[in-house]
Amino acid sequence: MAAARKPLRAVAPGETARKKRLTITEAADAGDQRGLLVATRTRIARTVDDPNCPPRDLAALTRRLTEINREIEAIDARVEQEAAENVVANDETFDASAV
Repeated sequence: MAAARKPLRAVAPGETARKKRLTITEAADAGDQRGLLVATRTRIARTVDDPNCPPRDLAALTRRLTEINREIEAIDARVEQEAAENVVANDETFDASAV
């Protein structure tokens, strides 16, 4: 028996599609540095959250989780800055007769 598909719907204003999260292996194979960091952060967070996480590993994992989060924030800030620098001011209307 095939799983029922969700019906299609209109996209709400300002809504964006959710990006599929890559596994660590998929992100590494794709060469996606940010995706690799996000997948690693998720994996480490799951391990830290696990009550069976060995106490001897908890400090190192928590420290690495914080470092990875900073790296992701730095990538996001750099992308945001580059996008802001590439914005073209649209302060004049186009006049076809000037061409």
